[in-house]
Amino acid sequence: MTTRTVDTTQELAAFLRTRRERLDPDEFGLPSRRRSRRTPGLRREEVAELAGVSIDYIVRLEQARGLRPSADVVDALARALRLAPDERAYLFDLARRRPRNADKLATTAAPPLARLVADLSPLPAMLMNHRYDILAWNDEMARLLVDFATLPPSRRNAMWLCLKHPEVRELYADRERVVREGIAHLRAAWAAHPDDRALTDLIAEFTADREFARLWAERDVKVNGRGRKVMRHPEAGVLDLHYEVLTPLEDQDQRLVIYRAMTEDGRAALDRLSARGS
Repeated sequence: MTTRTVDTTQELAAFLRTRRERLDPDEFGLPSRRRSRRTPGLRREEVAELAGVSIDYIVRLEQARGLRPSADVVDALARALRLAPDERAYLFDLARRRPRNADKLATTAAPPLARLVADLSPLPAMLMNHRYDILAWNDEMARLLVDFATLPPSRRNAMWLCLKHPEVRELYADRERVVREGIAHLRAAWAAHPDDRALTDLIAEFTADREFARLWAERDVKVNGRGRKVMRHPEAGVLDLHYEVLTPLEDQDQRLVIYRAMTEDGRAALDRLSARGS
Protein backbone atom coordinates (compact mmCIF):
# COMPACT_ATOMS: atom_id res chain seq x y z
CA MET A 1 0.00 0.00 0.00
CA THR A 2 1.18 3.50 -0.78
CA THR A 3 0.25 6.69 0.99
CA ARG A 4 1.81 9.00 -1.61
CA THR A 5 -1.44 8.81 -3.52
CA VAL A 6 -4.51 6.69 -2.99
CA ASP A 7 -4.09 3.56 -5.11
CA THR A 8 -7.80 2.84 -5.04
CA THR A 9 -7.55 -0.45 -6.92
CA GLN A 10 -5.09 -1.93 -4.42
CA GLU A 11 -6.89 -0.45 -1.43
CA LEU A 12 -10.26 -1.69 -2.64
CA ALA A 13 -8.80 -5.19 -2.99
CA ALA A 14 -7.24 -5.12 0.48
CA PHE A 15 -10.35 -3.67 2.11
CA LEU A 16 -12.62 -6.32 0.58
CA ARG A 17 -10.26 -9.10 1.73
CA THR A 18 -9.98 -7.82 5.30
CA ARG A 19 -13.73 -7.36 5.66
CA ARG A 20 -14.47 -10.78 4.20
CA GLU A 21 -11.97 -12.40 6.58
CA ARG A 22 -13.52 -10.72 9.61
CA LEU A 23 -16.96 -12.23 9.08
CA ASP A 24 -18.18 -15.17 11.16
CA PRO A 25 -19.60 -17.89 8.88
CA ASP A 26 -21.87 -19.08 11.70
CA GLU A 27 -23.79 -15.81 11.49
CA PHE A 28 -24.80 -16.50 7.89
CA GLY A 29 -26.45 -19.88 8.42
CA LEU A 30 -24.24 -21.53 5.83
CA PRO A 31 -24.66 -25.31 5.29
CA SER A 32 -22.27 -27.33 7.42
CA ARG A 33 -20.83 -29.07 4.36
CA ARG A 34 -19.50 -25.71 3.23
CA ARG A 35 -17.97 -24.70 6.54
CA SER A 36 -14.83 -26.81 6.62
CA ARG A 37 -12.25 -24.09 6.12
CA ARG A 38 -8.65 -23.31 6.83
CA THR A 39 -8.86 -19.54 6.42
CA PRO A 40 -10.84 -17.11 8.59
CA GLY A 41 -14.09 -15.53 7.53
CA LEU A 42 -16.18 -16.21 4.46
CA ARG A 43 -14.88 -17.76 1.28
CA ARG A 44 -14.87 -15.74 -1.91
CA GLU A 45 -17.58 -17.92 -3.43
CA GLU A 46 -19.79 -17.26 -0.41
CA VAL A 47 -19.40 -13.52 -0.76
CA ALA A 48 -20.09 -13.83 -4.50
CA GLU A 49 -23.30 -15.72 -3.77
CA LEU A 50 -24.43 -13.22 -1.16
CA ALA A 51 -23.68 -10.26 -3.46
CA GLY A 52 -25.15 -11.85 -6.58
CA VAL A 53 -21.96 -11.68 -8.64
CA SER A 54 -19.63 -14.30 -10.07
CA ILE A 55 -16.77 -15.86 -8.13
CA ASP A 56 -14.40 -14.70 -10.86
CA TYR A 57 -15.57 -11.13 -10.31
CA ILE A 58 -14.72 -11.30 -6.57
CA VAL A 59 -11.36 -12.89 -7.36
CA ARG A 60 -10.50 -10.13 -9.83
CA LEU A 61 -11.56 -7.44 -7.37
CA GLU A 62 -9.45 -8.93 -4.57
CA GLN A 63 -6.48 -9.31 -6.91
CA ALA A 64 -6.69 -5.62 -7.89
CA ARG A 65 -7.12 -6.43 -11.56
CA GLY A 66 -8.52 -3.06 -12.57
CA LEU A 67 -12.26 -3.57 -12.20
CA ARG A 68 -14.43 -0.58 -11.38
CA PRO A 69 -17.65 -1.95 -9.90
CA SER A 70 -20.91 -0.15 -10.53
CA ALA A 71 -22.82 1.58 -7.73
CA ASP A 72 -25.26 -1.37 -7.66
CA VAL A 73 -22.42 -3.87 -7.25
CA VAL A 74 -20.78 -1.75 -4.55
CA ASP A 75 -24.09 -1.63 -2.70
CA ALA A 76 -24.46 -5.41 -3.03
CA LEU A 77 -20.94 -5.99 -1.73
CA ALA A 78 -21.54 -3.65 1.20
CA ARG A 79 -24.66 -5.60 2.14
CA ALA A 80 -22.97 -8.98 1.67
CA LEU A 81 -20.04 -7.95 3.87
CA ARG A 82 -22.37 -6.32 6.42
CA LEU A 83 -20.43 -3.09 6.35
CA ALA A 84 -21.11 -0.38 8.89
CA PRO A 85 -22.28 2.97 7.44
CA ASP A 86 -18.79 4.52 7.53
CA GLU A 87 -17.27 1.41 5.95
CA ARG A 88 -19.96 1.46 3.26
CA ALA A 89 -19.18 5.09 2.45
CA TYR A 90 -15.48 4.22 2.34
CA LEU A 91 -16.15 1.41 -0.16
CA PHE A 92 -18.15 3.79 -2.36
CA ASP A 93 -15.29 6.30 -2.18
CA LEU A 94 -12.73 3.69 -3.21
CA ALA A 95 -14.92 2.65 -6.14
CA ARG A 96 -15.46 6.33 -7.04
CA ARG A 97 -19.20 5.79 -6.88
CA ARG A 98 -20.25 8.06 -4.03
CA PRO A 99 -21.77 11.35 -5.21
CA ARG A 100 -19.77 14.29 -3.92
CA ASN A 101 -19.46 17.99 -4.29
CA ALA A 102 -16.28 19.45 -5.73
CA ASP A 103 -13.57 19.18 -3.09
CA LYS A 104 -13.06 22.39 -1.15
CA LEU A 105 -9.92 21.71 0.83
CA ALA A 106 -9.87 24.11 3.74
CA THR A 107 -6.49 25.40 4.88
CA THR A 108 -7.76 28.46 6.74
CA ALA A 109 -10.79 29.01 8.94
CA ALA A 110 -13.83 30.62 7.37
CA PRO A 111 -14.10 33.98 9.22
CA PRO A 112 -17.67 33.41 10.50
CA LEU A 113 -16.60 30.05 11.90
CA ALA A 114 -13.50 31.51 13.54
CA ARG A 115 -15.74 34.08 15.27
CA LEU A 116 -18.13 31.32 16.33
CA VAL A 117 -15.26 29.38 17.91
CA ALA A 118 -14.37 32.45 19.98
CA ASP A 119 -18.01 33.08 20.90
CA LEU A 120 -18.40 29.53 22.24
CA SER A 121 -16.29 30.41 25.28
CA PRO A 122 -16.26 29.26 28.04
CA LEU A 123 -16.76 25.91 26.27
CA PRO A 124 -13.47 24.66 24.76
CA ALA A 125 -13.87 24.70 20.97
CA MET A 126 -11.75 24.42 17.86
CA LEU A 127 -12.14 24.21 14.10
CA MET A 128 -10.42 21.50 12.07
CA ASN A 129 -10.37 20.30 8.48
CA HIS A 130 -10.59 16.67 7.33
CA ARG A 131 -6.83 16.24 7.89
CA TYR A 132 -7.19 17.16 11.58
CA ASP A 133 -5.35 20.44 10.93
CA ILE A 134 -6.44 22.87 13.65
CA LEU A 135 -7.56 26.06 11.89
CA ALA A 136 -8.98 28.06 14.80
CA TRP A 137 -9.37 27.65 18.58
CA ASN A 138 -10.50 29.58 21.60
CA ASP A 139 -8.50 30.23 24.76
CA GLU A 140 -10.29 27.48 26.66
CA MET A 141 -9.24 24.85 24.13
CA ALA A 142 -5.66 26.08 24.24
CA ARG A 143 -5.64 25.77 28.05
CA LEU A 144 -7.20 22.33 27.87
CA LEU A 145 -4.82 20.85 25.28
CA VAL A 146 -1.80 22.98 24.40
CA ASP A 147 -1.00 26.57 23.47
CA PHE A 148 -1.42 26.16 19.71
CA ALA A 149 0.03 29.61 19.05
CA THR A 150 3.45 28.38 20.22
CA LEU A 151 3.47 25.60 17.61
CA PRO A 152 4.51 25.97 13.97
CA PRO A 153 1.47 25.71 11.67
CA SER A 154 2.60 22.30 10.39
CA ARG A 155 2.30 20.92 13.94
CA ARG A 156 -1.15 22.30 14.63
CA ASN A 157 -2.65 18.93 13.82
CA ALA A 158 -4.66 16.94 16.33
CA MET A 159 -3.29 13.57 15.21
CA TRP A 160 0.32 14.75 15.27
CA LEU A 161 -0.18 16.16 18.76
CA CYS A 162 -1.66 12.89 20.02
CA LEU A 163 1.16 10.87 18.48
CA LYS A 164 4.15 13.10 19.05
CA HIS A 165 3.63 15.96 21.49
CA PRO A 166 4.97 14.81 24.88
CA GLU A 167 2.42 16.75 26.96
CA VAL A 168 -0.62 15.97 24.84
CA ARG A 169 0.33 12.27 24.69
CA GLU A 170 -0.01 12.11 28.48
CA LEU A 171 -3.39 13.85 28.62
CA TYR A 172 -5.58 10.96 27.49
CA ALA A 173 -6.49 8.24 29.97
CA ASP A 174 -7.31 5.89 27.07
CA ARG A 175 -4.84 7.14 24.51
CA GLU A 176 -4.85 4.07 22.23
CA ARG A 177 -8.60 4.37 21.73
CA VAL A 178 -8.22 8.07 20.88
CA VAL A 179 -5.47 7.29 18.37
CA ARG A 180 -7.44 4.37 16.90
CA GLU A 181 -10.52 6.54 16.39
CA GLY A 182 -8.44 9.31 14.84
CA ILE A 183 -6.85 6.87 12.40
CA ALA A 184 -10.26 5.49 11.43
CA HIS A 185 -11.32 9.04 10.60
CA LEU A 186 -8.16 9.73 8.59
CA ARG A 187 -8.68 6.58 6.54
CA ALA A 188 -12.17 7.73 5.59
CA ALA A 189 -10.80 11.17 4.70
CA TRP A 190 -7.98 9.58 2.67
CA ALA A 191 -10.47 7.78 0.43
CA ALA A 192 -12.79 10.78 0.16
CA HIS A 193 -9.95 13.15 -0.87
CA PRO A 194 -7.69 11.04 -3.11
CA ASP A 195 -5.98 14.06 -4.68
CA ASP A 196 -5.12 15.79 -1.42
CA ARG A 197 -1.33 15.50 -1.49
CA ALA A 198 -0.96 17.22 1.87
CA LEU A 199 -3.07 14.50 3.47
CA THR A 200 -1.20 11.64 1.83
CA ASP A 201 2.13 13.21 2.81
CA LEU A 202 0.88 13.53 6.38
CA ILE A 203 -0.16 9.88 6.51
CA ALA A 204 3.20 8.85 5.03
CA GLU A 205 4.90 10.78 7.83
CA PHE A 206 2.69 9.17 10.45
CA THR A 207 3.35 5.63 9.21
CA ALA A 208 6.94 5.98 10.42
CA ASP A 209 5.38 5.75 13.89
CA ARG A 210 5.02 2.06 14.81
CA GLU A 211 1.79 2.57 16.73
CA PHE A 212 0.17 4.45 13.85
CA ALA A 213 1.42 1.94 11.26
CA ARG A 214 0.01 -0.99 13.25
CA LEU A 215 -3.43 0.57 13.64
CA TRP A 216 -3.52 1.96 10.08
CA ALA A 217 -2.93 -1.56 8.73
CA GLU A 218 -6.14 -2.75 10.44
CA ARG A 219 -8.17 -0.61 7.98
CA ASP A 220 -10.77 0.50 10.50
CA VAL A 221 -13.06 3.19 9.11
CA LYS A 222 -15.18 5.35 11.39
CA VAL A 223 -16.18 9.00 11.53
CA ASN A 224 -17.23 9.93 15.06
CA GLY A 225 -19.63 12.83 15.37
CA ARG A 226 -19.68 12.67 19.14
CA GLY A 227 -18.02 10.78 21.93
CA ARG A 228 -16.27 10.84 25.28
CA LYS A 229 -12.69 11.47 26.31
CA VAL A 230 -11.19 11.24 29.77
CA MET A 231 -8.22 13.53 30.31
CA ARG A 232 -5.70 13.71 33.12
CA HIS A 233 -4.99 17.41 33.08
CA PRO A 234 -1.93 18.63 35.06
CA GLU A 235 -3.88 21.61 36.44
CA ALA A 236 -7.56 20.66 36.31
CA GLY A 237 -7.19 17.00 37.32
CA VAL A 238 -9.24 14.19 35.81
CA LEU A 239 -11.80 15.51 33.32
CA ASP A 240 -14.63 13.40 31.92
CA LEU A 241 -15.51 15.23 28.70
CA HIS A 242 -18.13 14.86 25.98
CA TYR A 243 -17.30 16.16 22.52
CA GLU A 244 -19.57 17.05 19.65
CA VAL A 245 -18.40 17.47 16.03
CA LEU A 246 -20.51 19.69 13.77
CA THR A 247 -20.12 20.19 10.01
CA PRO A 248 -21.23 23.59 8.66
CA LEU A 249 -23.35 23.39 5.52
CA GLU A 250 -21.47 26.27 3.88
CA ASP A 251 -18.02 24.86 4.70
CA GLN A 252 -18.37 21.09 4.70
CA ASP A 253 -14.63 20.48 4.78
CA GLN A 254 -14.44 22.12 8.21
CA ARG A 255 -15.43 20.55 11.51
CA LEU A 256 -16.39 22.41 14.65
CA VAL A 257 -15.40 20.48 17.78
CA ILE A 258 -16.92 21.44 21.13
CA TYR A 259 -16.09 19.94 24.53
CA ARG A 260 -18.35 19.86 27.58
CA ALA A 261 -17.71 18.39 31.00
CA MET A 262 -20.01 15.50 31.90
CA THR A 263 -20.02 16.08 35.67
CA GLU A 264 -20.47 19.01 38.04
CA ASP A 265 -16.92 18.53 39.29
CA GLY A 266 -15.67 18.58 35.71
CA ARG A 267 -17.55 21.77 34.92
CA ALA A 268 -16.10 23.41 38.00
CA ALA A 269 -12.60 22.27 36.99
CA LEU A 270 -13.03 23.69 33.49
CA ASP A 271 -14.28 26.96 34.99
CA ARG A 272 -11.18 27.18 37.17
CA LEU A 273 -8.98 26.44 34.19
CA SER A 274 -10.69 29.15 32.20
CA ALA A 275 -10.41 31.66 35.07
CA ARG A 276 -6.65 31.19 35.29
CA GLY A 277 -6.24 32.81 31.92
CA SER A 278 -8.41 35.81 32.75
